[in-house]
Amino acid sequence: MFLTVLRRVFRHTRYRVIVVGVALAVISAALLLPNRTVVEQVVFSEAIDSGDKFAFVTSIFASLGTNFTILSSSYLILVAILFGVNIALLTFYIRRRQEVSRNTKVHFASIGGMASAILGIGCAACGSVVLTALLGLFGASGLILFLPLHGIEFGIIGILLLLLSIRFLAKKIDDPLVCPVKL
Repeated sequence: MFLTVLRRVFRHTRYRVIVVGVALAVISAALLLPNRTVVEQVVFSEAIDSGDKFAFVTSIFASLGTNFTILSSSYLILVAILFGVNIALLTFYIRRRQEVSRNTKVHFASIGGMASAILGIGCAACGSVVLTALLGLFGASGLILFLPLHGIEFGIIGILLLLLSIRFLAKKIDDPLVCPVKL
């Protein structure tokens, strides 16, 4: 059932483009947001020509192989792809139904998976970028040290929720558009 739904959805080019676009957006956000001030200074500087600006911004993407461990870069790529698949399936489902889905279980799993996965993005040196920044607002970033995996739990929960969301969406896409007739 699952593979047939994926084949049916991704035989359309637009949904493959959604996966790639969303995955690139997630990876770009994870790499560029921690370096936002430096990127802004370089991009808006009048002393640097546009070719060097472009080279600088693209060089930040090379940090995926140097500043991240194999585990954290694999996690980031996996989350980005799952995030894209989730958005593509949700788009297919909404377009197929021609109305917003009323199934709250699918919505909560999608939203929960995406939010938790975003909280888990980070590198080995600084940990979870988003979660540490949010907890730092409340002076609670040290609480991550008391967790058994030191914050990696959020990444694992995020991946599990994204997979659950994809499963729910695939099941809903596989359901017929009409209700079964009761005899």
